[in-house]
Amino acid sequence: MSHLRFLSTTSVVLAAGAAASGCSDNSCGPGGAPDSGLIASSDMVTLTYGQLAGSLNNDCPAAGAPSGVVSMTIIGHQADSMLSNSTGLLTLCVARPDLLAKQAQVLGVTAGAPVQVVDLRGDANSCSFVLDKTQPATGSATASGLCGNGSDAAGFAIELSGSLMLTRTCGSTTDAVQVTLHGRVAVAAGVILMPG
Repeated sequence: MSHLRFLSTTSVVLAAGAAASGCSDNSCGPGGAPDSGLIASSDMVTLTYGQLAGSLNNDCPAAGAPSGVVSMTIIGHQADSMLSNSTGLLTLCVARPDLLAKQAQVLGVTAGAPVQVVDLRGDANSCSFVLDKTQPATGSATASGLCGNGSDAAGFAIELSGSLMLTRTCGSTTDAVQVTLHGRVAVAAGVILMPG
């Protein structure tokens, strides 16, 4: 499923001034986390992502979530692409932002994962890389400064630590590359605009 079909066709604006219930620490916001620096890397490639924005789109709702808890979609872009028309993209979906605010959540690539890597694609070394969702991911996601179950206008910081498999295409040659996904970056509260 492509990230465009997966995401809602409408944009959701995060509410400003939301209560700090479920805050992951004593202050809301990214706490000095950089705008870029989420890295998917191996000894063959390094793909760097940043400019993350989160929106409560309810794209991966969790069964049994408390009333008022809406799943969060996070989208970022490849920061180190050499292509002017790069399609480098990272898309995550957090089923329970209220739980992410309190403790590490499992990272996965399939529907139902607490933090799902919906899409990861990029380019480097004249090759393109795309997430292989047939192979499992490992690892976890943690947050700091995440308040109001993800609705706080201050945003927050997310940290990922895990591994996943990418399909690499270089001309007519295709193979698999396992990468580690790691780093701590800011997630801005805002609007994710998708075509209707």
